[in-house]
Amino acid sequence: MISSIVLTILFAIGFIYLIQYPFYLKKAALLSKEAIYPQQKDEFQTILLPNEWKEMTPISKKEKSYQFVKWGTIVAVLLLTTVLIISVATDWLSSSFLNVAYLFIVIINSIKHHGNLFILPSGIILHSKYYPFNRILNYHYEEIIRWHELYGLHPRLNNGYKLTITLKNRWFQPNYLVIEDEEHLKRIITLLKDMGIEQEEKRAS
Repeated sequence: MISSIVLTILFAIGFIYLIQYPFYLKKAALLSKEAIYPQQKDEFQTILLPNEWKEMTPISKKEKSYQFVKWGTIVAVLLLTTVLIISVATDWLSSSFLNVAYLFIVIINSIKHHGNLFILPSGIILHSKYYPFNRILNYHYEEIIRWHELYGLHPRLNNGYKLTITLKNRWFQPNYLVIEDEEHLKRIITLLKDMGIEQEEKRAS
């Protein structure tokens, strides 16, 4: 009984996330056209995305990642609904709670647009979600040199910079980005400072 309640709550949170995410992405696609940075090709190319280390690209409704979120959300909602009904209506939940929870997490995480960072006059778009400047706590960066956790994972990461932007009142913070060279990092930092966003004191160099 308790497992059913917990799973129902988890699935409810998942449904809310899945339903909201395409709207966040649509808003981000519209607002990204107002971006102060990046604008030029070289500015996009210097921002590398975690895990696959691909260059950042503009948000476009025509790109595969956008369409995947759009149609994948519908499929994910149907899958979650089916799993929830089966789990609650049968004894599958009592013997496979961890498997069901794992399946839930996999489905939720599969519906994501690729990462990005856009600086706007009124805020930022970070990983396809818009945040006004009053939602941003601070930022910090680390040079990716020998012994850094990212050093050696990809040739373009070495001697680059890991940039993390921290939001206010968030348990789960957005993922970091890698800026490939110091020149572009300085541009980003200058824009953030101009908007009143300061470097995290305890990590300041």
